[in-house]
Amino acid sequence: MIEYPEKTCSVERLVTVPADVERVLKGEKTATRRNGVYAYPDEIMELDGKQFKVDKLYRQQLGEMTDEHAKQEGYPSLEDYKQSILALHPKMPWLPTMKVWVHEFSPVEK
Repeated sequence: MIEYPEKTCSVERLVTVPADVERVLKGEKTATRRNGVYAYPDEIMELDGKQFKVDKLYRQQLGEMTDEHAKQEGYPSLEDYKQSILALHPKMPWLPTMKVWVHEFSPVEK
């Protein structure tokens, strides 16, 4: 079994930006990157009454991101994703060596 660090926040805080919530609900966003661990695999996130299961949790350097990763985040390109993140966090530099936690999730079918 994989050992993960202690959570830095709760699954309820994993996706909170209204535009991102909308992307998740539309199936356009299937991953989110955070500085800390917000959820472990198999945890359930609920958005607008719909449930999403965290499928994977892993580390990634920002410099390893591709356009495909940006599409998982709900953006058409890596540059669009990068500009969105920098707009949300104006004082944060985009450092290629900075490591983030990737949380991948999918809808829970009922």
